Amino acid sequence: MNLANSLRKRLPGARWSVIGVPYFWLLLFFAIPFLIVLRISFSTIERGKMPPYTDVLVQAADGGWHLSLNLANYHALFTDSLYAHAYLSSLWIAGVSTLLCLLIGYPIAYVIARLPPAARNVAMMAVVLPSWTSFLLRVYAWVGILKNNGLLNNLLLKLHLIGEPLQILYTPLAAYIGIVYCYLPYMILPLYTNLVKHDQRLLEAAYDLGAKPWQAFFGVTLPLSRAGIAAGCMLVMIPAVGEYVIPEMLGGSDTLMIGRQLVNDFNITDWPRASAVAIVMLLLLLVPILVFNRIQQKEMEGRLA
Repeated sequence: MNLANSLRKRLPGARWSVIGVPYFWLLLFFAIPFLIVLRISFSTIERGKMPPYTDVLVQAADGGWHLSLNLANYHALFTDSLYAHAYLSSLWIAGVSTLLCLLIGYPIAYVIARLPPAARNVAMMAVVLPSWTSFLLRVYAWVGILKNNGLLNNLLLKLHLIGEPLQILYTPLAAYIGIVYCYLPYMILPLYTNLVKHDQRLLEAAYDLGAKPWQAFFGVTLPLSRAGIAAGCMLVMIPAVGEYVIPEMLGGSDTLMIGRQLVNDFNITDWPRASAVAIVMLLLLLVPILVFNRIQQKEMEGRLA
């Protein structure tokens, strides 16, 4: 009895110590940097000094302190067509890339989930293995594949499918190829995790009731995999919106994304404008995250009901 009482007294402290570790991590590496960027976004650019912006907390002549918030940085984002086009282009490219990842990744995950357990491990290793290589190297490899005298054009020329090299590199098409290639594993993994848990007896019941394979898929498998689809789409869509490396190395000047515009603002030492771009981009990404959490919550409530 004394041991049980002792454990009860120690458990709350132990529980909070365990919970406190991720909270401290989020505070140190997310909340504090976010507040710093938010503060810079309300400052005014001041070239010739480092850092190149004024402080938002200004000391008055009487010795007091007051906030000097500059809203012009946010106003420019909604009045300058360049930023509106960059945001919309980023959402479009990320959305199309996510759809392509889903169309390619779902069949792959479905096939892997139906393999014997030993073969599943090998197949999943093949999916994950490219991610062990440097992200920058994997993107740069596509330069050698897609350039005019690269592997793809040389192969098509040897097969006499084209008469002259195709201009693929430094086009939006190359950016789509790079994003789909790099983020495809993030779509396959949650889909596989979901599909491998499906009860195959449900499909057998559908077949016994006279359903054809495609009817069983759309009536049983696809609805049960909604959570995996949502998770995979979020894992691809969210980082793809702010992608910088792939459009910079593969997309060329015609591929305008908000990540490239943010870096351009930093390069011209306009830190306040770049910080405002980052804050608005983060707020835009919070919307699909909240929607996904809401969907997950409803599904959890449905299971408990």
